[in-house]
Amino acid sequence: MTARHFLTGAELSSAELGGLLDRALELKRAPLSSRALEGRSVALIFEKPSTRTRLSFEVGIDELGGHPVVLRSEELQLSRGEALRDTAIVLSRHVAAIGVRTGPDETLEQLAEHSSVPVINMLTARHHPCQALADLLTLREAYGSLEGLRIAYVGDGNNVARSLATLGTLAGMHVAVASPDGYSLEDGISLPAGASGLVTLHSDPREAVRDARAIYTDVWVSMGDEAAAKERRAALASYRVDDALLDGGAPGAFAMHDLPAHAGEEISAEVLYGERQRIWDQAENRRHAQKALLELLVSGPA
Repeated sequence: MTARHFLTGAELSSAELGGLLDRALELKRAPLSSRALEGRSVALIFEKPSTRTRLSFEVGIDELGGHPVVLRSEELQLSRGEALRDTAIVLSRHVAAIGVRTGPDETLEQLAEHSSVPVINMLTARHHPCQALADLLTLREAYGSLEGLRIAYVGDGNNVARSLATLGTLAGMHVAVASPDGYSLEDGISLPAGASGLVTLHSDPREAVRDARAIYTDVWVSMGDEAAAKERRAALASYRVDDALLDGGAPGAFAMHDLPAHAGEEISAEVLYGERQRIWDQAENRRHAQKALLELLVSGPA
């Protein structure tokens, strides 16, 4: 049987996404209720630094009864020129799934092409779909139905924004993205088949947050962007999420952030550590959403 991969999030149907979020809520209520990975191992390849991704995957795999095998790039023969194809074939003989946190999407795609077990995108330059699953789970907890829900993303139109748009529209949401010139999603978002939601692009953050039930941001200087840090901070300075911007959203709107955060840059310290955010819920929900994803990919629907 051909392995089913999770590379962008568009691999899911709308119904599957809804079922996955339902299952994640069940697993959150009863974290040790599933043994879907009993006696099995999952390889986690890290070519990029990680806190939440590594922690949530390792703990989640353990809670499912499995064994996480953490592999750093410098410890693999990939660092000495071994082919991605060969690595994928060997890993497939030992583990039930492979998670990859890397830079180029092509690396992930090549591994998936030659892997006979599911490959999961734990982060690439263009996509961060596991983060988006946790984001939708957080919104489900707060509002129940996601259909028709408006959320605003303010700042750099990066991999986090792209995945939020991909999975958000699959859930029927309206995702409004506000970015300055040169930092927008441009044409880099293609909605998945079956998506019933909407993506709108804005230059004015106040326009994007109008009627939004949540306001999302990410760091202005991501991994690999350090050389242009000064330029990026200048371009994004007016896109900070603070109390004033939250006041422009719908009543009760809260802030979201995938972390790590730089208080005083893309988000004010008052919002980051205050009562008008669900950021720490998002960080926890990575584990529950990813457990539901692993069940789906490795064992099929519960």
